[in-house]
Amino acid sequence: MSGNPERRFEFSHEFDIVEEICNTILNQTKHRPTVGIICGTGLSSLGDIVEDKDAIPYGKIKHFPKSTVKGHIGQFVLGLLNGKTVVMMQGRTHLYEGYSVGEITLPVRVMIHLGVKTLIVTNAAGGLNRSYNVGDIMVIKDHINLAGLAGENPLRGVNDERFGPRFPALSDAYDRSLVKTAIDTATELGYSTFMQEGVYCAQVGPAFETPAECRFLSLVGADAVGMSTVHEVVVARHAGVKVLGFSLITNVAVMGYEDNASAANHQEVLETGKQRSSDMQKLVSAIVGKM
Repeated sequence: MSGNPERRFEFSHEFDIVEEICNTILNQTKHRPTVGIICGTGLSSLGDIVEDKDAIPYGKIKHFPKSTVKGHIGQFVLGLLNGKTVVMMQGRTHLYEGYSVGEITLPVRVMIHLGVKTLIVTNAAGGLNRSYNVGDIMVIKDHINLAGLAGENPLRGVNDERFGPRFPALSDAYDRSLVKTAIDTATELGYSTFMQEGVYCAQVGPAFETPAECRFLSLVGADAVGMSTVHEVVVARHAGVKVLGFSLITNVAVMGYEDNASAANHQEVLETGKQRSSDMQKLVSAIVGKM
């Protein structure tokens, strides 16, 4: 499905639409979540560890954008994770699928309206930092929103104060106490050898980056690059929700024309997600248990 001007109003963050979607979800589950989790490409297996769960396919929710990318199941999962009630998105939508920025962030508005106070976002990303290896997990400490800097911001337009203030600050986009908890938890689990902390950069996609673009992004301070997450974080912070983010490094970025690294491909992304799924499950579960 492609986004277009006529459909963008229908999928906008109008309060009544969000409320309608929430009622649809709440009528199908007893759970009232306080923690939201977004599963990135290849990371949908996080849903396997949710207990007493109710699954609601996006296709059965009116107004909801449908995920079209391999590796994104496309459903909400509500249930218990390490003693906490969570709502998990098994699959997200992206700008490159043809949706508007309002459409791809609508699910976050819904999760917040359901009662979520903390959001954990995950994604698959290419490693720009030369010290990173495929399979590393990067705790996101900050981000660069290329599309947002160019005007593709989910808060653009008339602001509804019921969602948040007109001019939210993003100097604390990723909660520092949660970042510390994530690093401490990774150490406790013995993950120190493949844990990183860095800056995530988002471009629109769907094409992977050129060597020149990778060098540019590295020069401006990015440690990893992907095609999602930042707009969801903006919407969450707009509502005062705390955010913790993880990037699974699924490939090493090609920086030069003589670089020996192989070209990025989607299958590699999925395979790395599968290989690291158990570690991601344990890490996220342990962190949620501490909230």
